[in-house]
Formats: sequence, C-alpha cells, structure tokens
Amino acid sequence: MAKEFVKDITAMDEDFAQWYTDVVTKADLIDYSSVRGSMIIRPYGFALWDNIKNELDRRIKETGHENVYMPLFIPESLLQKEKDHVEGFAPEVAWVTHGGSEELAERLVVRPTSEVLFCEHYKNIIHSYRDLPKLYNQWANVVRWEKTTRPFLRTLEFLWQEGHTAHATDEDAMEETIKMLNVYAEVLEGILAIPVVKGQKTEKEKFAGAKATFTVESLMHDGKALQSGTSHHFGTGFAEAFGIQYTDKEGKLQYVHQTSWGFTTRVIGALIMVHGDDRGLVIPPKAAPTQVMIVPIAQHKEGVLDFAYELKNSLGKVARVDIDASDKKPGWKFNEYEMKGIPVRLEVGPKDIENKQVVLVRRDTLEKIVVSMDQLEEKLVALLEEIQSNLYNKALKHREERTSVATTLAELKESLEAKPGFIKAMWCGELACEEKIKEDTGATSRCIPFEQEKVSDKCVCCGKDADQMVYWAKAY
Repeated sequence: MAKEFVKDITAMDEDFAQWYTDVVTKADLIDYSSVRGSMIIRPYGFALWDNIKNELDRRIKETGHENVYMPLFIPESLLQKEKDHVEGFAPEVAWVTHGGSEELAERLVVRPTSEVLFCEHYKNIIHSYRDLPKLYNQWANVVRWEKTTRPFLRTLEFLWQEGHTAHATDEDAMEETIKMLNVYAEVLEGILAIPVVKGQKTEKEKFAGAKATFTVESLMHDGKALQSGTSHHFGTGFAEAFGIQYTDKEGKLQYVHQTSWGFTTRVIGALIMVHGDDRGLVIPPKAAPTQVMIVPIAQHKEGVLDFAYELKNSLGKVARVDIDASDKKPGWKFNEYEMKGIPVRLEVGPKDIENKQVVLVRRDTLEKIVVSMDQLEEKLVALLEEIQSNLYNKALKHREERTSVATTLAELKESLEAKPGFIKAMWCGELACEEKIKEDTGATSRCIPFEQEKVSDKCVCCGKDADQMVYWAKAY
C-alpha cells in the first residue's frame, strides 16, 4: 500500500481508537462542536444516516407503524412516575432550570428517551380494545450526559428512532418486540452488511423499567462488541404507573402491554469499525450515498468531460452516481474517494473512449476491472451486489474467527487477552457470577442468544450446573 496516500490516517493495528477518530474526521463525516461530546454531522455523514434512516423507516411503516413527534422537554414529575425507569436514567439526564431569566417552578428534563411522554399520551387516547394496538414511532434527537464520548458511538446528543407501542395482550406485545428486533437485524445485515447475534439481555443489562430487553450485537474489527439495536417488552409496568387502561370485549378494565425499540446513529460507528481499513471508510453499496464516483482522466482533452457526464446520466438509472470534474489531480481523487469508502470508482480517459471501455475499481478489494461500454450497466449492477455480499461475508468470517468457547473463568480471561472477540460460555443465571466475570475480565454479557448451544454443563464462573449459553465480550 502506498503510505503517502494514507498519511493522514493512523494504521488500525497501531492505534485503533486514533484510526477511528482519523476516519470520522478526514472522511468528512463529522466535525467537533464547541460543546464537549457533541458532534456536527457533516453532509456526507448525514447522507449516510439518511440512507439508513430511509431503509429503516420504510420497513417500520410496512409493519403498520405511524410516525409521530413528542416534545423535547419532560416535566420532572412525569419522569418520576416509573421508579425503575427514572433510577436508570438519573445519572445521564440534563436539566433545564430557567426559562429566560426566570427560575422554573418545576425542572424540565431534556429527553433522554420518550417512554413517559408516550405513556401520558396513550393514557389520554386509549379507552377501548378498539383503540389497540397503537403502533407509533418517532424520529428525534435525545440527550444523555455521558462522561466519556466518541463520535457516533457515545455522544451527549444523538439521533435515533424510538418506537412505542401499546397492545391488548402480553403475547401481542412480545410478538411486536421480536418483530422489530428482526427488522433491525434485516437493516444491519441486508443494508449495512453487518452480521448480528440476536438474543435477550440479562436482568442486569436490560433496559430500566422493562420486563425483558432483546438486542442485536455485532463485533467490531478490534474484537469489541457493539449493541446495535434494542427492543424492549415492558409488560404492564409503565401502564400501571401511568394508569393506561382499556375496556376489553367483556367490558372489564385491563392494562395495556407496551413495547419500545430504538436504533441510533451509533450504527454508523459500527459500519466504520466493521468494514473500514487503513485507507479509511469502506461503505456497503446499499448504504452508500454515492455508489459510483466517476473520475475523468486527462479531462482537459476534448470530449473527455462530455463523455463522463453522459456516463453519469446513463448510469444514474441503475446506481447513485457522482462525478469529480474538479482540477485536482487524479491521484488526489483516487485517494479521497477511497478514504470516503465509495464502493466503485469509474475511470475514463481518451484511450478508454477510443476503445469503448471504462475501468472500474472496487473499494473493497482495490481490484481494477476493464469493462466494455456495451456491458457497463449490467456489469456495474452485478459488481455492486458482489461488493455488498463480499463485505457481509468478510465481516462474518472475521466474527467467526474471533468467536471462542470458554468453560472456565481462566479460559475466558485467556481467550479475551489472546484473541479479543465474542466468547461463548455457559452461565448459571446468578448476578454474582455475571459481576465477577466483568470484574475479573472486563467482559460483559452481550446476550443470551436465541440460537442456544450447550458448550459445557457448568457455569464458566462458579462451576454449578448451567443451561444458558451467553455471549461475553468487551464492548463499546
């Protein structure tokens, strides 16, 4: 690899955290703001979020949900209504104490999440079984006062969607919870080419106030896990705290059963850390704002630019295409669009025009392919599909190579040190063992996977009988 092309990006194996910071800034995804831990999402970064958002929003609507918008501020008294929920969020909330120069009679919270606002609203609009289910979703920003921050992964303010639904029965709510978890998995695997493990969080790791929390977990290049989306089954806990009741078909009052599920801009961090390399970003075609960048060669020569623009127009029917007709040198352009992770670079110059061909360069493998003009559309569509598939398979192979089995605490610790990644290990279900594993190894329980395996008979920590296999890992 020509080092001069990537001198601004720290090598991944040299300093992964610095590599990540270099990529998010040099690839024009973000800029830092004057508020600690807050980021400016630049046009390229926002276009990437827009694509992800549009893919998810379409699926949310296809499953019968409607988009709504709730207020930014929550009165303190409203937040206090659900005890576990407020305790879970208390360390992270930002308070508004003054309106103008006047001190407020009641403090307001800048929303860390909107459960209580939806509950207050649902209490007002749900009266009968005919009003159910209520399937609402919100695209919004939230604020959580994090101590340690990193762009996309953990910021004071971030963008997300939060679904909030109300159902007549526990079964309906559970069906919704799993359905939306599967939608997240579909977007992560199908659009972002990130393989996931689906499962349930332990009691210790579940959402504050939930009956059960389900998660999709992904593995980053450095062997750390990232929680990439969660779906929560609330049962009737919030409904009882807020008095959300409906009259059933027999005329009896019942509490609704609720769910909540969220997917955030942190998935952009996942995309960077799963697919990126020492040259910068690598973006799967289905998520890429620009799938093909045309770079004219010797564009000062007659007919080259005209031909390049004709290509942009014709290929625009099958892909998201852009062109760089600036006076910068081709070498600079090659470096720039490799760093930005654009899936395919199309090079065309006088000789190519004469020979009725173009050169396609894959971002994932950097392979150059000469394609005749009469086959270009067909070959390009196939190539984008191939890159998408290759990125998923490469990430899956990496996850499999970084997944180990441990039957004792010593093995678990040794595996994490020798080969950071997912560790499959049995667990007795005791909180004390879960906490000891974290204390001794730094690993947390990521999930109890739906696809269970019996890797031993005994708990990895205490040696007692165990029938639950858990994925453990250090995590972001």
